[in-house]
Amino acid sequence: MQSVVIVLLGIVGMLFGWFVYSKFIAEKIFKMDDKFVTPAHELQDGVDYIPTNKVVLWGHHFTSVAGAAPIVGPAIAVYWGWVPAVLWVVFGTIFFAGVHDMGALWASARHKGKSMGALSESVIGKRTRSLFMIVVFLVLLMVNAVFGVVIANSFVSQPNAVFPAWAAIVVALIIGQLLHRKMPLIPLCAIGVGVLYATIYMGSSMPISLPTEMFGLADKANWIIILFIYAAIASLLPVWMLLQPRDFINGMQLLVGLVLLYGAVFISMPDITAPAFNTQTAVDTPSIIPLLFVTIACGAVSGFHGIVSSGTSSKQLDKETDGRFVGYLGAVGEGCLALITLVAVSGVALAVSPEEWHEIYSHLGAGSVGAFITGGANLIENGWGISTEVASTLLAVMVVLFAGTTMDSGVRLQRYIIQEWGEIYNIGALKNGILATLVAVGCCLLLAFGAGGSSGSGGMIIWPLFGSTNQILASLTLLVISVMLIKAGRPAKYTLIPMVFVLTMAFFAGVIKLAEYYQQGNWLLVTLDAIVLIVSILVMLEAWSVIVAHKQDGNKEEQDSSQA
Repeated sequence: MQSVVIVLLGIVGMLFGWFVYSKFIAEKIFKMDDKFVTPAHELQDGVDYIPTNKVVLWGHHFTSVAGAAPIVGPAIAVYWGWVPAVLWVVFGTIFFAGVHDMGALWASARHKGKSMGALSESVIGKRTRSLFMIVVFLVLLMVNAVFGVVIANSFVSQPNAVFPAWAAIVVALIIGQLLHRKMPLIPLCAIGVGVLYATIYMGSSMPISLPTEMFGLADKANWIIILFIYAAIASLLPVWMLLQPRDFINGMQLLVGLVLLYGAVFISMPDITAPAFNTQTAVDTPSIIPLLFVTIACGAVSGFHGIVSSGTSSKQLDKETDGRFVGYLGAVGEGCLALITLVAVSGVALAVSPEEWHEIYSHLGAGSVGAFITGGANLIENGWGISTEVASTLLAVMVVLFAGTTMDSGVRLQRYIIQEWGEIYNIGALKNGILATLVAVGCCLLLAFGAGGSSGSGGMIIWPLFGSTNQILASLTLLVISVMLIKAGRPAKYTLIPMVFVLTMAFFAGVIKLAEYYQQGNWLLVTLDAIVLIVSILVMLEAWSVIVAHKQDGNKEEQDSSQA
């Protein structure tokens, strides 16, 4: 019964955020205007810039930002207790993530669809742009290299998910062509989701595996290479052809999954076996503050969202006011996924007693995606009577498809960053989309196999940096939005307060990790962590100097007018 109370309170909070808070921010602070000509219309090229139905764009945006992170983060962070995790997910979604994502869309759309790193030059200054783009590139490198490993691991451990995952691409290509020919959206959506679920049912009885060794590499390494070849091709295709329909179908698939999971909670009304506050943590467990706030990123607030908002989504906004639907509602959808993940890994669906729960969560990092799939599948079986085998395949496919869409968008975004560097430093070769894509994929594979050897798991080496780096990026995005608001003479406290909180927690976590890496003698992570921390300080100083100069100019104008 406790789970029902958690779900109800979370849903009420999210509804307040959508109907009240987001409307206030969009209309009174960002002042979104239907008459404003968005980059999708001004710079329409049929490849990256293309006006898109807001529902379709929401599907693309939502699944691009979600990935596996709103499942992984909460499934790990519940170790500290379900109460702090639930509070951070709900309040983080309402006051942090929604404003951050919608604000990044608005800011980018007002600057011709530039990425957050590139537009920081217009808002703060040239030096900020270069510093900002270093952090953005690092985050994208981490996400792409690691999500390739995550999907490959899932294909090896869950061969039932292979067929539906690749079938979804074929379905998306067909629906993309039909949508481009102005076929009605709703019937196509229903057919696409229906076919996807049919492939999931078929996949549960038709596992597909690669040979354990091929071309001198293990099956996981070969999957990683195949995935990056696919991501390179997908990133070069027009967004309407694959990215939009694939992400939209995945978004609809997630809605069905959420209905099944939330419905199962109300039908079976399970109790919570996890502790509200865990007092039986291992001796070496790090402090909940600040680590909770970087462990749960997606599902509360995440810098990666700002990259997607300003990298791809802003280029597809049909109307500026669609930014509220796409950005804020996308954050709400992700918050709902994080909330139900917490219920699945906290309740009797995973462990029937507190003692069993502590056995599963014996240390920080235990549980994770496996706990979500097990707990979620049992929850669906208890509520709807669907077999755990089918439910497990459904949830595994959901995780794989989410990670895949994030990887698709991530490689495309890396290509944008490299092309922007080509523009900035006048390197003609890097302006070419194909070459920029090859450079992006090459960097990911170099990290995967250069640092990880033949296993291709090199991305995992720098993954420990992701939490603090990602949240520092979120704070820098909020800072850019805040400076824009200050220059426009609008209240900036709605973005400045979240920025200060996130920066404090992320910077504190980065310092803790820096000391940890130093003690381990891991000089690669020491160097990268130090770079991120120094960059964040320099960007803050640059922004502060701009704010002070703006205030001084305003005061001088007031004095001049009063003297006149």
